[in-house]
Amino acid sequence: MLQFSKYQGLGNDFLLLDGRSLGDSEDVFGLTPEWVRRLCDRRFGVGADGVILALPPREGGELRMRIFNADGTEPEMCGNGIRCLARFLADSDGDVAPRRWEVETLAGRIVPALAEDGRIRVDMGAPFLTPETIPTGLAVGVEGLPVGMLEVLGEPMAVAAAGMGNPHAVVPVDDVAAIDLESLGAALEVHEAFPARTNVHFVQVLTPDHLVMRVWERGAGPTLACGTGACATLVACHLLGLADRQARLDLPGGPLEIDWDEASGHVFMTGPAEAVFDGVVAPSLFGTGDERPPAAETPPPPTTPSALVETEPSLDSIDCATVCVNGCLRPEACASASAEARARVTALLEGCSLDDLVALAGESLESRTRGRLCRDEPAVS
Repeated sequence: MLQFSKYQGLGNDFLLLDGRSLGDSEDVFGLTPEWVRRLCDRRFGVGADGVILALPPREGGELRMRIFNADGTEPEMCGNGIRCLARFLADSDGDVAPRRWEVETLAGRIVPALAEDGRIRVDMGAPFLTPETIPTGLAVGVEGLPVGMLEVLGEPMAVAAAGMGNPHAVVPVDDVAAIDLESLGAALEVHEAFPARTNVHFVQVLTPDHLVMRVWERGAGPTLACGTGACATLVACHLLGLADRQARLDLPGGPLEIDWDEASGHVFMTGPAEAVFDGVVAPSLFGTGDERPPAAETPPPPTTPSALVETEPSLDSIDCATVCVNGCLRPEACASASAEARARVTALLEGCSLDDLVALAGESLESRTRGRLCRDEPAVS
């Protein structure tokens, strides 16, 4: 049974799965794009904009983050997602401010920090402003970032591009509320000027330190917020001469504070992240074990004792993460667990009904939730 926690940052919601103690495997939870889509389905699954995995580090950080969009694709990074991850880590481990994490992502190492007011301040690193690093087919203009006129649904559109480890198209408009986000966002996401597709942001400048934006996220569609998008939008608007280096950006889900630090060149994002609920996914969501797509093709079962001797894999050759997806091939001498551990698991499974197992998981989740509530209660003097 898959335990998860749901968190949201300005209405951008994610399912968090903790795999830090489960070993360094890309397939630690056995997720596939289809399973991610089922989990994120708001009618037939849990419902979310994406799934985030907390995994062991590989390059000297404290942990590694993988994120999957609701359509099953894997983006490089997500600003709201990493804030939710930081809040999840603090809740899970009982951390209090000040606390920071070195998180490895496909966009490089990102450093979120827990502030005294409970918000998360994230050092997002320096923006990418060259066509090859975003990537985009737009050329760099005198403003210092890629800009150009693109034809979108038969109409010319002035677009700027910036990267925060993932691509963003920023479109300044006079009235952001009047934009047909569904049509224009979908068309611009897959425009040929963005070979890896792009996130799309329409922005209206109220004052140089106060912007309003709407978001179309690559692989997710309209969302209530996008952290990397807010960062890219502030950078683009500043270079276009429309905004200061520090501003409040109002998204449909609420405001973010973005600061493009002149000394370091890094962009800092500050905003909330909140727990929604903890839960356990019913096994029926993923169907039966027979429906699980095998990670590796295995030979047909032997039909004679002699064939068993010749074809049975040795213990050293068995990769339990892929070969044994539908059950252990050598339960009497499993290479991945001790006999004592196997005996404990077998006794637990044989002595508990499905309701008992759900109750055990529920007790664990209840304990974690109570700990979070106690942490949030004001101290009594």
